[in-house]
Amino acid sequence: MIPVNTPAFKGNEKKYLIECIDTGWVSSDGPFVKKFEGSFADYVDRTFGVAVCNGTAAIDVAVRSLNLKPGDEIILPTFTIISCVLEIVRSGIKPVFVDSNLENWNLDVNELRQKITSKTKAILIVHTYSFPCDMDPILEIAKENKLWVIEDSAEMHGQDYKGKKCGSFGDISTFSFYPHKHITTGEGGMILTNNEELNDRCRSLRNLCFNNKRRFVHEELGFNYRMSNLQAAVGLAQLEYLDKTVERKREIGNMYRSLLKTSDNYSILPDKLNYAMNIYWVFGILLNSKQGKDAYMIMEELAKEGIGTRPFFYPLHKQPALASHIDVSQTYDNAETLSKYGFYVPSGLGISNEEVKITANHLNNILTK
Repeated sequence: MIPVNTPAFKGNEKKYLIECIDTGWVSSDGPFVKKFEGSFADYVDRTFGVAVCNGTAAIDVAVRSLNLKPGDEIILPTFTIISCVLEIVRSGIKPVFVDSNLENWNLDVNELRQKITSKTKAILIVHTYSFPCDMDPILEIAKENKLWVIEDSAEMHGQDYKGKKCGSFGDISTFSFYPHKHITTGEGGMILTNNEELNDRCRSLRNLCFNNKRRFVHEELGFNYRMSNLQAAVGLAQLEYLDKTVERKREIGNMYRSLLKTSDNYSILPDKLNYAMNIYWVFGILLNSKQGKDAYMIMEELAKEGIGTRPFFYPLHKQPALASHIDVSQTYDNAETLSKYGFYVPSGLGISNEEVKITANHLNNILTK
């Protein structure tokens, strides 16, 4: 079996973990947490970093930090993971969805502009799979309408938009360090901002809103979303060779591009757009809807050959758990197409070149039938 993702640990991970154990610093008060926060913020060219226990926690804290009120609206793509909407609906904020485009699988900027109302307070953009969103028009729209920008860069470690790092554009930005990300801490996340007030608020919210004067007197309900020193040690080690990781991911992506046969049965994203290179966080395949099979049918055929796969996101507007929180009458054609006909194949950092060739061979046999 070739799994869809195999992580790799090629640096100082073991050394730093042993240091945690030898010194006894394993909790969130350990020195690696501060080192990781500072180093990651520096890498992305941000002022402040707040480490948390996972990427969902990062989004939860980011949304809560803006002090929005029930009835306010946040615009976000429907084609994304459900983590992005959880704190929105729990806080009584209205999620307003926009469709994606099929050129880069990111949100449709033109539809974004059309969805703004007097109740809109923020835009949650999500850089998806391979390319960042086209940030210039998004930032222009946000500035014109005085909207917060939450930038979910969970899949874009090391990615650039016009020479600037993803995660450096939002008023507040979030990252995930789940095992299939370019940096993994097992579970983990990060919040970045240049706004000192937002930084202070996020630090309080991730740590149960302890009171500085009387620790166990709480004036607000926060979260226990702290990152441990053990997690931060692994994250710091992986950050040290992130640029090499990005090079390897692009090498894997370009191997697939060179090995796959051209066919009208499917499409893949280009190697670059006018504002960014493909980072190949995953290697996605989008089936042509006219070829007669959906993603799950092809994934089953690949599974028989020992090839692990994963489907694309299921749109938020179709999630059963959100039915009582959203307008279920609206349709988003591109998001539904991506969900039904999209999947990705093994491309984790632990994959060998030979495994890429084996996977590509099976893809050619199945997709060009």
